[in-house]
Amino acid sequence: MLRPLPSVLGVLSLGGMALLWRDISSKVKGENRTLSSLLSQYFAVKVVGWLGKRQRGKLEADTQNIRQVQEETLLKRLRKTADTRYGKQYDFSSIKDCEAFRTRHPVTTYEHYRELVARVAAGEEKVLIAEKPLILAMTSGTSGASAMLLSTKDTNTEFFLQGVAVCLDAMRRAFPATDSLQRTTKLFYSPTFRQSEAGIPIGPNSSTPASSRHMLNLYTTPAPAFQVPSERDTLYLHLLFALKDPSVGTLESNFASTVFYAFSALQERWQELVEDIKLGRVSPALALEPGVRASLEGQMKPDPERATQLLTHFQQGFVGIARRLWPQLNLVLAVDSGSNQIYGEMLRERYCQGIRFYSPFYAATEGLIGVNLWPEEERRRYLLCPRSMFCEFLPEASLDQETPEKHTLLMEEVQEGHSYELVVTNASGLFRYRMGDIVKVVGFHNQCPVVEFQYRRGQMLSVRGEKVSEVMFLGALKRAISQWPGAQLVDYCCAESAIMGESCGGSDPHYQVFVELKGVRNLTEEQRYKLDQCVQEDSAVYKSFRFKGSIGPMRVQMVAEGAFKELRKQMMAFSNTSANTFKMHRVLRRKEYADFLLGKTI
Repeated sequence: MLRPLPSVLGVLSLGGMALLWRDISSKVKGENRTLSSLLSQYFAVKVVGWLGKRQRGKLEADTQNIRQVQEETLLKRLRKTADTRYGKQYDFSSIKDCEAFRTRHPVTTYEHYRELVARVAAGEEKVLIAEKPLILAMTSGTSGASAMLLSTKDTNTEFFLQGVAVCLDAMRRAFPATDSLQRTTKLFYSPTFRQSEAGIPIGPNSSTPASSRHMLNLYTTPAPAFQVPSERDTLYLHLLFALKDPSVGTLESNFASTVFYAFSALQERWQELVEDIKLGRVSPALALEPGVRASLEGQMKPDPERATQLLTHFQQGFVGIARRLWPQLNLVLAVDSGSNQIYGEMLRERYCQGIRFYSPFYAATEGLIGVNLWPEEERRRYLLCPRSMFCEFLPEASLDQETPEKHTLLMEEVQEGHSYELVVTNASGLFRYRMGDIVKVVGFHNQCPVVEFQYRRGQMLSVRGEKVSEVMFLGALKRAISQWPGAQLVDYCCAESAIMGESCGGSDPHYQVFVELKGVRNLTEEQRYKLDQCVQEDSAVYKSFRFKGSIGPMRVQMVAEGAFKELRKQMMAFSNTSANTFKMHRVLRRKEYADFLLGKTI
């Protein structure tokens, strides 16, 4: 009686496989894909898609009861660290609600943790967190010296579930074409880690090839390329294998600056890349280990037809080059807000005309802060993730007061249109920690604040207390450049005259502004002064000080082509920052950097 069952199962199995293959066949695929690589990508996309829908549902529910969710998040953190030395010091086990925590624990800065983190690095257990940290994570150092923070398994898990999965769900809802089996060109690099006294890795806390090793088959760059220590050579390999595949679907990186630097390198080295594709080789100029070279060249074969196509595209110029190289390119996936805003704008205006951009996260070394649920909008705004961190908010007006901690507000207490410094309690041993990020509340999603990043507290220009923020200065700079015929901004930064000593000239406090431009060879004094006027239009306080003579005229220095690329290398070397996490400092706090740019002035 039971004999027909195997036959029924066999038919169902064949039917299921037919439906599976039909679904795979209906999707846009990359070229020269093996069945195993297509299947692994297909199932990875399906699993992450399921997770994304599930996490999005949870997020929507959480945003409707924000006070309870935030309190649950805080108490979870406190329970997990209650048996640590730090938790016992503040008697975390007896804290039952937000108010008790805020009464008992002070608002902190990094100095509060410096010695505690050093003890963890030396091998002492249960100092700040219950477990051994995965790495000692170095911050990017944009507003001062790099800080060393702890990174835990919980931090990474929450980033994936509450950040990556939710943003991929938002991306596929907004851009259905991304639900494909095309490969992604992901521009990231293998950072150099050093070891603490206790053998804990010290380095950047970001997506790396090692942490993404199970996903490398989704990318155009072969795994052996990530064994290459040189960022320049790895970038060449990223470009080489991306150019080989005309069906690339997404360009991805942590930051838009990395994508911009990649296209700049492509513009410099396209002839060499085309020759490699034509001959089926990897450039002999690259310093590669013999085994790595052999493995990479095993994936190359002469392709004169593709080389001819590429040659034609490059000879047409670099405006809109991305769409010509990859006709099925759907998206550039990279953060292009904050200090990366100008790189996103330059990409859209030049290399990536007509390509959609999605800036998915607002995150930092401290952890996930917010997600962008509105990918199709040009405005970059982020919904705060209520289960990632317990958040408090210091009103911008109170930041310079002696005891600003008396003024912190909770998520449900902030007001639309107001700006605040974020104060966070995270999963990695930071409690009521002043991040230094100033955000503006631009709305609410249900009960949860939606924010725009404004500036870093240490990246404010202020020689007389006038406080010109990064976002204000960039707006003025863009207006000034629009009045310089033919000028295109490549990069910029500023320095306050006090850090420069005698090298800056003039006795009155003032700003030194360094700009790298395309399309012009020099600026007249009248053009340079236009920037000063634009800042005065935006800042009444700056205008008042300029009128009184308390602040001297801005000094605009035009620097040679490539100056900021060289500065970037210097900054990364000094701060031990990797290319994956580097952000250009808009206000220089080290005299050496300002002197370097002075030496590059035209």
